[in-house]
Amino acid sequence: MNDDFRFSIKSIRFDEDYHPSVNTRATTNFANLARGENRRENLRNALKMIDNRFNALAHWDNPKGDRYSVELEIISVEMSLGDNGINDVFPLIEILKTSIIDRQTNERIEGIVGNNFSSYVRDYDFSVVLPEYNKGRPAFGAPDNFGVLHGNLFKCFVNSQSYREHFHKPPVICLSASSSKTYRRTGNQHPVLGVEYHQDELSATDLYFQKMGLQVRFFMPPNSVAPFAFYFLGDLLDDYTNLELISTISTMETFQKIYRPEIYNANSAAAACYRPSLQHQDYSLTRIVYDREERSRLAVEQGRFAEEHFIKPYQTVLEQWSTSHSH
Repeated sequence: MNDDFRFSIKSIRFDEDYHPSVNTRATTNFANLARGENRRENLRNALKMIDNRFNALAHWDNPKGDRYSVELEIISVEMSLGDNGINDVFPLIEILKTSIIDRQTNERIEGIVGNNFSSYVRDYDFSVVLPEYNKGRPAFGAPDNFGVLHGNLFKCFVNSQSYREHFHKPPVICLSASSSKTYRRTGNQHPVLGVEYHQDELSATDLYFQKMGLQVRFFMPPNSVAPFAFYFLGDLLDDYTNLELISTISTMETFQKIYRPEIYNANSAAAACYRPSLQHQDYSLTRIVYDREERSRLAVEQGRFAEEHFIKPYQTVLEQWSTSHSH
């Protein structure tokens, strides 16, 4: 086994003609939108929502609100396994990369990579490992090594030559705030990210991403109704331009309005002390069709897929590798 695994990166445009590949995780946000009889209308409406939100946030020198559009690429990362590193390949993660088209200058501006984050091993950890570990236990918990392998694989990828060849900055991942935590508004405000919130304690997802080497901050952008979790390396506020940050906000807020309308398409904004809830009733629906129950079921199926095709066949090798790369 090589000292480090090898990664290959593939990309495909996410537009209204997008069809999920056979290797794409079925629970991925963009794959959900691209299925069923409404697929083209779903995709067109979602992409229009992203563009509209981007222009609303990038309002300077943009009097008609139509200067920019966002293009998205689905980045699929495969990892080579086995002694020769060729025969055994496993789909590791999928992320989104944004690009910004400035219609005024005809310039194409590189955005942020990360945004949405999908991972078979993460499905395995949360949909297989955690439920099995907690069977019959009076209090919910996690094994001592929970998320360590996944975190080391992610860090290995971000530090790899493949990543450096394709991307110029570290990833930023934007997710929903946790419905199990309380968030309190601070006095800190960023012109694009908006008002910062602090939480009472780290969530299970925060701790999981911490093992990936990522820290988290929570911001509610202007005219948003709830804070988002931004996971990043380095300095979120100084390492990225306003347009880069807007590309992430506009993309991920659109997805969250579709998938978690109770939180992100609520009819009133988060208060100074805020706890997200999927039981909230005062919200609006987008015109985009989405089956949330199917997504939960598929997460379990894909966790089992990772267990069968990746975790069990390579368990010894993965444990040895992860132990040697833990620090």
